[in-house]
Amino acid sequence: MKIAVVGGGSTYTPELVDGFARLAPFVSEIVLLDPHQQRLSVVGPFAQRLLRHHGSDTRLRWTSDVDDALAGASTVVIQLRVGGQQARISDETFPLACDCVGQETTGAGGFAKALRTVPVVLDIARRADPGAWIVNFTNPVGIVTRALLDDGHRAAGLCNVAIGFQRRWAAALGVDPAAVTLDHVGLNHLTWERAAYVDGVDRLPELLDKGLDEIAGGLQLPAEVLASLRCVPSYYLRYFYCHDEVVAEERGRPTRGQRVAEIEEQLLQLYADASLTTKPDLLGQRGGAFYSEAAVGLIASLHGDDGARHAVNVRNRGFLPFLPDEAVIEATCRVGSGGATPLPAPPLIPELAGLVAAVSAYEELAVDAALRGGRDRVYRALLAHPLVAQHAKASRLTDELLSANRAHLAWLS
Repeated sequence: MKIAVVGGGSTYTPELVDGFARLAPFVSEIVLLDPHQQRLSVVGPFAQRLLRHHGSDTRLRWTSDVDDALAGASTVVIQLRVGGQQARISDETFPLACDCVGQETTGAGGFAKALRTVPVVLDIARRADPGAWIVNFTNPVGIVTRALLDDGHRAAGLCNVAIGFQRRWAAALGVDPAAVTLDHVGLNHLTWERAAYVDGVDRLPELLDKGLDEIAGGLQLPAEVLASLRCVPSYYLRYFYCHDEVVAEERGRPTRGQRVAEIEEQLLQLYADASLTTKPDLLGQRGGAFYSEAAVGLIASLHGDDGARHAVNVRNRGFLPFLPDEAVIEATCRVGSGGATPLPAPPLIPELAGLVAAVSAYEELAVDAALRGGRDRVYRALLAHPLVAQHAKASRLTDELLSANRAHLAWLS
């Protein structure tokens, strides 16, 4: 099996390759694709050394030729970032002028990233082999995955939030991670864990009763939120449940993008050392914990038809009856060669359903704006977003967003 990694020059690529080396003997070739040849010249050789360190026979090469990388690939992993860390820093700062959270996956910043990203991802996907699976890890995952599915591709969106909870709770319960099945539901970066089943028994109430304050503290959320909902939100719900507090914090510290840029510079220096054959500890600070395990597991199920369970971004198709069938949700799914199907689950309580419905409507508008452009479409999407939802803010944010992203939006030229 040939796998093409789009955005292969990322400093996170060695984490992915390390996962393939340890867990995916079925992969015969990996091609790293990136327009930044200087990065590839550092990341590529290090990734190759990782494979050899694990005794893997998988061939690895790197290129800036899109068609060469995609030709014959049965899976295309997309992990690109249009505009690099500078664009991310912009996404994390311009919304603050309107007292809105600055974040690269939600709110106005996440929308800016979607507008830059969707056209590029679709151009790549259209050049892949028609039967290839497109595994999308590029944020905002839900919006990008919906655009891919709307365009007719075999696509699945991947996030590491669920696998992170699964691994932590498996350790707390003293069981193998594979024994834990989560009732993971919502939209990408707007999900909740409603149950953690082990041998058919929900152990989440036990985890909450024993460790409510610890779990809430790890998410930087008030314990009262978890106690009231009796489920565990993803960290990204903090941008909704504690919005004003987050905005105040963001104004007083460097952005996450600035910190990541520093980490990336240090990682590239480490990768350039020809004697380095294992992942440096610093890579753990880059983010995306368990991404490689999640990616390898999903790809294995899509091609091996093992029916394993994974948290995947898929079409709604009636799973959440208050959303259109064509909406994209994130849920625990059974995965095989035909794709991913959400496991049966109870209805969402109103506190969750209302927020999901609002953000899903915004995502529909965001895809339309990314595909067709236009200030009015951008404004309408921002007006619909629960983190904006006011005319004055939506109008000013529209202008700030367009000004900051003019170089990346072809329809503005």
